[in-house]
Amino acid sequence: MKVIDHINQAKGTLLSFEVLPPLKGKGIGALYKHLDPLMEFKPAFINVTYHRSEHVFKKRADGTFEKVVVRKRPGTESICAAIMNKYNVDTVPHLICGGFGVNETEDALINLHYLGIDNVLVLRGDAAKNETTFEPEPGGHKYAIDLLKQVVNLNSGIYLEEELKDTHKTKFCIGVAGYPEKHFEAPNMETDLMHLKNKVDAGADYIITQMFFDNAKYYAFVDACRAIGITVPIIPGLKPVYTKKQLTVLPKTFHIDLPTDLSNEILRCKTDEDVEQVGAEWLLMQSRDLKKNGVPVLHYYTLGRPQVVANVVKDI
Repeated sequence: MKVIDHINQAKGTLLSFEVLPPLKGKGIGALYKHLDPLMEFKPAFINVTYHRSEHVFKKRADGTFEKVVVRKRPGTESICAAIMNKYNVDTVPHLICGGFGVNETEDALINLHYLGIDNVLVLRGDAAKNETTFEPEPGGHKYAIDLLKQVVNLNSGIYLEEELKDTHKTKFCIGVAGYPEKHFEAPNMETDLMHLKNKVDAGADYIITQMFFDNAKYYAFVDACRAIGITVPIIPGLKPVYTKKQLTVLPKTFHIDLPTDLSNEILRCKTDEDVEQVGAEWLLMQSRDLKKNGVPVLHYYTLGRPQVVANVVKDI
Protein backbone atom coordinates (compact mmCIF):
# COMPACT_ATOMS: atom_id res chain seq x y z
CA MET A 1 0.00 0.00 0.00
CA LYS A 2 1.25 3.47 -0.84
CA VAL A 3 2.27 5.95 1.87
CA ILE A 4 -0.13 8.54 0.47
CA ASP A 5 -2.99 6.03 0.68
CA HIS A 6 -2.14 5.26 4.31
CA ILE A 7 -2.30 9.00 5.04
CA ASN A 8 -5.50 9.63 3.11
CA GLN A 9 -7.32 6.71 4.73
CA ALA A 10 -6.11 7.38 8.30
CA LYS A 11 -8.46 8.66 10.99
CA GLY A 12 -5.63 10.09 13.06
CA THR A 13 -1.86 10.45 13.25
CA LEU A 14 0.06 7.43 11.97
CA LEU A 15 3.43 6.08 13.09
CA SER A 16 6.45 5.16 11.00
CA PHE A 17 10.05 4.22 11.75
CA GLU A 18 13.37 4.42 9.93
CA VAL A 19 16.08 1.77 10.10
CA LEU A 20 19.50 0.99 8.65
CA PRO A 21 20.24 -2.18 6.67
CA PRO A 22 22.75 -4.50 8.38
CA LEU A 23 26.43 -3.98 7.72
CA LYS A 24 27.99 -6.32 5.18
CA GLY A 25 28.93 -9.56 6.94
CA LYS A 26 26.15 -9.25 9.52
CA GLY A 27 22.96 -11.29 9.53
CA ILE A 28 19.46 -9.90 9.34
CA GLY A 29 18.73 -11.04 12.89
CA ALA A 30 20.14 -7.82 14.33
CA LEU A 31 17.69 -5.80 12.24
CA TYR A 32 14.78 -7.92 13.42
CA LYS A 33 15.92 -7.43 17.02
CA HIS A 34 15.94 -3.69 16.35
CA LEU A 35 12.42 -3.73 14.89
CA ASP A 36 10.74 -6.21 17.25
CA PRO A 37 10.07 -3.72 20.09
CA LEU A 38 8.60 -1.23 17.59
CA MET A 39 6.21 -3.49 15.70
CA GLU A 40 3.65 -3.71 18.51
CA PHE A 41 2.70 -0.13 17.63
CA LYS A 42 1.61 -1.17 14.13
CA PRO A 43 3.56 1.36 12.06
CA ALA A 44 2.05 2.30 8.72
CA PHE A 45 5.43 1.86 7.02
CA ILE A 46 9.14 1.34 7.63
CA ASN A 47 11.79 3.43 5.88
CA VAL A 48 15.06 1.71 4.99
CA THR A 49 17.99 4.07 4.48
CA TYR A 50 20.72 3.78 1.89
CA HIS A 51 24.25 5.13 2.16
CA ARG A 52 26.32 5.62 -0.95
CA SER A 53 29.31 3.46 -1.76
CA GLU A 54 32.81 4.49 -0.69
CA HIS A 55 36.06 4.48 -2.63
CA VAL A 56 39.12 2.94 -1.02
CA PHE A 57 42.59 2.52 -2.47
CA LYS A 58 44.28 -0.87 -2.17
CA LYS A 59 47.99 -1.23 -2.81
CA ARG A 60 48.97 -3.63 -5.56
CA ALA A 61 52.08 -5.84 -5.49
CA ASP A 62 53.85 -3.49 -7.90
CA GLY A 63 53.40 -0.54 -5.55
CA THR A 64 50.59 1.14 -7.50
CA PHE A 65 47.13 1.66 -6.04
CA GLU A 66 43.79 0.30 -7.21
CA LYS A 67 40.57 2.24 -6.64
CA VAL A 68 37.94 -0.12 -5.22
CA VAL A 69 34.23 0.58 -4.67
CA VAL A 70 32.93 -0.65 -1.31
CA ARG A 71 29.28 -0.79 -0.25
CA LYS A 72 29.15 -1.23 3.52
CA ARG A 73 25.39 -1.79 3.73
CA PRO A 74 24.25 -3.63 0.62
CA GLY A 75 20.86 -5.13 -0.08
CA THR A 76 18.23 -2.41 0.48
CA GLU A 77 15.83 -4.07 -1.95
CA SER A 78 16.14 -7.46 -0.26
CA ILE A 79 16.00 -5.90 3.22
CA CYS A 80 12.71 -4.20 2.35
CA ALA A 81 11.31 -7.47 1.02
CA ALA A 82 12.45 -9.33 4.15
CA ILE A 83 10.79 -6.77 6.44
CA MET A 84 7.56 -6.96 4.45
CA ASN A 85 7.62 -10.74 4.57
CA LYS A 86 8.30 -10.99 8.32
CA TYR A 87 6.10 -8.20 9.63
CA ASN A 88 3.50 -7.68 6.88
CA VAL A 89 4.24 -3.95 6.82
CA ASP A 90 4.89 -1.61 3.92
CA THR A 91 8.45 -0.45 3.35
CA VAL A 92 9.96 2.69 1.83
CA PRO A 93 13.46 2.17 0.40
CA HIS A 94 15.61 5.27 0.06
CA LEU A 95 16.74 5.89 -3.50
CA ILE A 96 19.83 8.09 -3.92
CA CYS A 97 21.74 9.71 -6.76
CA GLY A 98 25.25 9.18 -5.40
CA GLY A 99 27.07 6.09 -6.63
CA PHE A 100 24.54 5.06 -9.28
CA GLY A 101 24.16 5.56 -13.00
CA VAL A 102 20.70 5.92 -14.53
CA ASN A 103 20.70 2.33 -15.79
CA GLU A 104 21.49 0.95 -12.33
CA THR A 105 18.71 3.12 -10.94
CA GLU A 106 16.22 1.80 -13.48
CA ASP A 107 17.21 -1.78 -12.69
CA ALA A 108 16.76 -1.12 -8.95
CA LEU A 109 13.31 0.37 -9.55
CA ILE A 110 12.28 -2.60 -11.68
CA ASN A 111 13.45 -4.99 -8.96
CA LEU A 112 11.51 -3.06 -6.32
CA HIS A 113 8.42 -3.18 -8.50
CA TYR A 114 8.79 -6.95 -8.99
CA LEU A 115 9.02 -7.35 -5.21
CA GLY A 116 5.72 -5.54 -4.71
CA ILE A 117 7.33 -2.45 -3.17
CA ASP A 118 5.42 0.62 -4.37
CA ASN A 119 7.06 3.37 -2.29
CA VAL A 120 10.39 5.17 -2.65
CA LEU A 121 11.98 8.15 -0.91
CA VAL A 122 13.99 10.05 -3.51
CA LEU A 123 17.15 11.80 -2.27
CA ARG A 124 20.29 13.22 -3.78
CA GLY A 125 22.39 11.76 -0.97
CA ASP A 126 25.57 12.99 0.63
CA ALA A 127 28.93 13.66 -0.93
CA ALA A 128 31.39 10.79 -0.84
CA LYS A 129 33.64 10.78 2.21
CA ASN A 130 36.68 11.76 0.18
CA GLU A 131 34.86 14.62 -1.60
CA THR A 132 34.06 18.12 -0.31
CA THR A 133 31.05 18.54 -2.61
CA PHE A 134 28.59 16.12 -4.15
CA GLU A 135 29.76 14.63 -7.43
CA PRO A 136 27.39 12.40 -9.39
CA GLU A 137 28.44 9.07 -10.81
CA PRO A 138 29.33 9.27 -14.51
CA GLY A 139 25.99 8.89 -16.23
CA GLY A 140 24.17 9.45 -12.96
CA HIS A 141 21.84 12.12 -11.60
CA LYS A 142 23.21 15.30 -10.02
CA TYR A 143 19.97 16.42 -8.37
CA ALA A 144 17.12 14.66 -6.59
CA ILE A 145 14.57 16.19 -8.98
CA ASP A 146 16.23 14.38 -11.91
CA LEU A 147 16.03 11.09 -10.03
CA LEU A 148 12.40 11.86 -9.20
CA LYS A 149 11.64 12.47 -12.88
CA GLN A 150 13.11 9.07 -13.75
CA VAL A 151 10.69 7.43 -11.29
CA VAL A 152 7.80 9.48 -12.69
CA ASN A 153 8.76 8.34 -16.20
CA LEU A 154 8.66 4.68 -15.17
CA ASN A 155 5.24 5.31 -13.62
CA SER A 156 4.24 6.48 -17.11
CA GLY A 157 5.84 3.47 -18.81
CA ILE A 158 8.80 5.48 -20.15
CA TYR A 159 12.03 3.48 -19.92
CA LEU A 160 15.58 4.48 -20.83
CA GLU A 161 15.40 2.30 -23.94
CA GLU A 162 13.03 4.44 -25.95
CA GLU A 163 12.37 1.75 -28.55
CA LEU A 164 10.61 -0.50 -26.04
CA LYS A 165 6.95 -1.00 -26.97
CA ASP A 166 3.87 -1.79 -24.85
CA THR A 167 5.83 -1.11 -21.66
CA HIS A 168 4.54 -1.84 -18.20
CA LYS A 169 3.87 1.14 -15.92
CA THR A 170 5.16 1.08 -12.37
CA LYS A 171 3.12 2.62 -9.54
CA PHE A 172 5.60 4.17 -7.13
CA CYS A 173 4.48 6.62 -4.47
CA ILE A 174 7.31 9.15 -4.25
CA GLY A 175 8.49 10.94 -1.14
CA VAL A 176 11.05 13.74 -0.99
CA ALA A 177 13.01 15.43 1.78
CA GLY A 178 12.25 18.83 3.32
CA TYR A 179 14.42 20.92 5.62
CA PRO A 180 12.70 23.03 8.31
CA GLU A 181 16.09 24.66 9.01
CA LYS A 182 17.13 24.89 5.32
CA HIS A 183 19.37 22.54 3.40
CA PHE A 184 22.94 23.53 4.22
CA GLU A 185 23.83 24.05 0.56
CA ALA A 186 20.90 26.36 -0.19
CA PRO A 187 21.76 30.09 -0.13
CA ASN A 188 18.52 30.91 1.72
CA MET A 189 15.21 29.40 2.80
CA GLU A 190 13.29 30.91 -0.13
CA THR A 191 15.54 29.18 -2.66
CA ASP A 192 15.33 25.91 -0.74
CA LEU A 193 11.52 26.09 -0.74
CA MET A 194 11.50 26.85 -4.47
CA HIS A 195 13.51 23.67 -5.15
CA LEU A 196 11.11 21.71 -2.93
CA LYS A 197 8.07 23.05 -4.80
CA ASN A 198 9.70 22.09 -8.09
CA LYS A 199 9.98 18.51 -6.82
CA VAL A 200 6.35 18.46 -5.73
CA ASP A 201 5.25 19.94 -9.05
CA ALA A 202 7.31 17.25 -10.81
CA GLY A 203 5.38 14.47 -9.05
CA ALA A 204 6.35 14.05 -5.38
CA ASP A 205 3.42 12.73 -3.32
CA TYR A 206 4.60 13.80 0.13
CA ILE A 207 7.46 15.41 2.05
CA ILE A 208 9.32 14.00 5.03
CA THR A 209 11.46 16.42 7.04
CA GLN A 210 14.98 16.34 8.32
CA MET A 211 15.04 15.87 12.09
CA PHE A 212 14.32 18.94 14.20
CA PHE A 213 14.08 19.58 17.92
CA ASP A 214 11.98 22.74 17.94
CA ASN A 215 8.39 22.17 16.80
CA ALA A 216 7.97 25.87 16.06
CA LYS A 217 10.43 25.43 13.18
CA TYR A 218 8.35 22.61 11.74
CA TYR A 219 5.13 24.63 11.94
CA ALA A 220 6.84 27.64 10.33
CA PHE A 221 8.17 25.36 7.58
CA VAL A 222 4.69 23.94 6.89
CA ASP A 223 3.21 27.46 6.77
CA ALA A 224 5.93 28.58 4.34
CA CYS A 225 5.28 25.56 2.12
CA ARG A 226 1.54 26.18 2.07
CA ALA A 227 2.10 29.87 1.28
CA ILE A 228 3.85 28.98 -2.00
CA GLY A 229 1.32 26.37 -3.04
CA ILE A 230 2.78 23.12 -1.69
CA THR A 231 -0.27 21.11 -0.64
CA VAL A 232 1.09 17.57 -0.17
CA PRO A 233 1.37 16.02 3.32
CA ILE A 234 4.47 17.07 5.28
CA ILE A 235 5.66 14.38 7.70
CA PRO A 236 7.80 15.47 10.67
CA GLY A 237 11.03 13.53 11.26
CA LEU A 238 11.95 12.97 14.91
CA LYS A 239 14.99 11.57 16.71
CA PRO A 240 15.96 11.09 20.36
CA VAL A 241 19.15 12.57 21.78
CA TYR A 242 20.94 10.03 23.98
CA THR A 243 24.59 11.11 24.42
CA LYS A 244 26.36 14.37 25.24
CA LYS A 245 28.48 13.90 22.14
CA GLN A 246 25.39 14.47 20.01
CA LEU A 247 25.31 18.11 21.14
CA THR A 248 28.11 18.71 18.65
CA VAL A 249 27.68 15.76 16.26
CA LEU A 250 24.05 16.45 15.30
CA PRO A 251 24.49 20.16 14.45
CA LYS A 252 27.70 19.44 12.54
CA THR A 253 26.41 16.42 10.63
CA PHE A 254 22.83 17.48 9.93
CA HIS A 255 23.15 21.29 10.07
CA ILE A 256 20.43 21.72 12.66
CA ASP A 257 20.09 23.62 15.94
CA LEU A 258 19.26 22.20 19.34
CA PRO A 259 17.09 24.46 21.50
CA THR A 260 18.84 26.14 24.40
CA ASP A 261 16.54 24.51 26.96
CA LEU A 262 17.40 21.06 25.64
CA SER A 263 21.15 21.65 25.39
CA ASN A 264 21.25 23.15 28.91
CA GLU A 265 19.44 20.12 30.33
CA ILE A 266 21.87 17.78 28.59
CA LEU A 267 24.91 19.72 29.79
CA ARG A 268 23.69 19.30 33.37
CA CYS A 269 23.60 15.51 32.95
CA LYS A 270 26.36 13.48 34.59
CA THR A 271 26.00 10.30 32.51
CA ASP A 272 24.72 9.28 29.09
CA GLU A 273 21.93 7.40 30.90
CA ASP A 274 20.79 10.77 32.24
CA VAL A 275 21.04 12.25 28.74
CA GLU A 276 18.91 9.43 27.36
CA GLN A 277 16.21 10.22 29.90
CA VAL A 278 16.28 13.94 29.03
CA GLY A 279 16.20 13.12 25.32
CA ALA A 280 13.25 10.76 25.76
CA GLU A 281 11.27 13.37 27.70
CA TRP A 282 11.98 15.98 25.03
CA LEU A 283 10.95 13.59 22.25
CA LEU A 284 7.75 12.75 24.13
CA MET A 285 6.94 16.46 24.52
CA GLN A 286 7.54 17.04 20.80
CA SER A 287 5.46 14.02 19.81
CA ARG A 288 2.47 14.91 21.96
CA ASP A 289 2.42 18.47 20.65
CA LEU A 290 2.70 17.39 17.01
CA LYS A 291 -0.02 14.77 17.41
CA LYS A 292 -2.29 17.29 19.12
CA ASN A 293 -1.84 19.56 16.12
CA GLY A 294 -2.84 16.85 13.68
CA VAL A 295 0.33 15.92 11.83
CA PRO A 296 -0.26 13.09 9.34
CA VAL A 297 2.53 10.83 10.62
CA LEU A 298 5.08 10.79 13.44
CA HIS A 299 8.21 9.49 11.74
CA TYR A 300 10.99 8.34 14.08
CA TYR A 301 14.64 7.97 13.14
CA THR A 302 15.27 4.96 15.37
CA LEU A 303 18.92 4.42 14.43
CA GLY A 304 20.77 3.26 17.51
CA ARG A 305 18.01 3.51 20.10
CA PRO A 306 14.81 1.63 19.14
CA GLN A 307 13.86 1.03 22.77
CA VAL A 308 13.94 4.76 23.57
CA VAL A 309 11.55 5.39 20.70
CA ALA A 310 9.37 2.44 21.74
CA ASN A 311 9.07 3.81 25.29
CA VAL A 312 8.13 7.26 23.98
CA VAL A 313 5.52 5.92 21.59
CA LYS A 314 4.05 3.84 24.41
CA ASP A 315 3.65 7.00 26.51
CA ILE A 316 2.01 9.16 23.81
